[in-house]
Amino acid sequence: MEYQHLLYQVDKHIAYITINRASALNALNQQTLTELEATLLEAKKDHDVKGIIITGAGEKAFVAGADIKEFVDLSEAEAKLLSQKGHYIFTELIEQSPKPVIAAINGFALGGGLELALACHMRFASANAKLGLPEVSLGLLPGYGGTQRLTQLVGRGRALQMILTADLISAEEGLRIGLINEVLDAADLMNRVEEVLERIFSRSGTAVTAAIDAVNASNEQTRDGYQVEINHFAELFVTRDFKEGVDAFLTKRKPNF
Repeated sequence: MEYQHLLYQVDKHIAYITINRASALNALNQQTLTELEATLLEAKKDHDVKGIIITGAGEKAFVAGADIKEFVDLSEAEAKLLSQKGHYIFTELIEQSPKPVIAAINGFALGGGLELALACHMRFASANAKLGLPEVSLGLLPGYGGTQRLTQLVGRGRALQMILTADLISAEEGLRIGLINEVLDAADLMNRVEEVLERIFSRSGTAVTAAIDAVNASNEQTRDGYQVEINHFAELFVTRDFKEGVDAFLTKRKPNF
């Protein structure tokens, strides 16, 4: 499939998804959301893909929000559908992805762009990145899960400060409050994210998938995260990976997962 607003490639078990609207600071219009959904589904079903990196084209922006021009004529019902679509993509296809998804934040991550990053399992940022949820300055609030995920990551007080003031923060401040995993020079960003994924790939894939699910369950009201952990812990004991991992440990060799 050809994409208008995204670049998609797979190399060494990594699916690279690049939001490719640099002239619009990679703003998420509805077509881009649709293409993002398609690429995530493609990566999910591709057995060669073990992990996903999402980034933005150019040197200025990861994703500088939604495309506000598209908001002007939306009815209440249409706005609700748009929010539901964003929630589906960010929750079902990114947050709940059985394969690790990392955001490589290479510039502005604002509004829907920060919400996209928040949905990823980890966030690595270049030192020049700026982060924020400025929706209240437009008479809106974050609509793709930002009110929930930001609160889970940084706590209620800091989340409310960011959302209610609409102020931007630096990558270093994002690191300090737990929003960002690591801050790097722009030239080192992608190499570091690839390095982290390669480390994950060296571990048991079945255990990685189970761990993602157990951590996700900690924030869900419909599942008891402790019970999910217990169930996965027991299930992994009968897997090939467990037997291989234990044998490798006991014989002092690298496991072959």
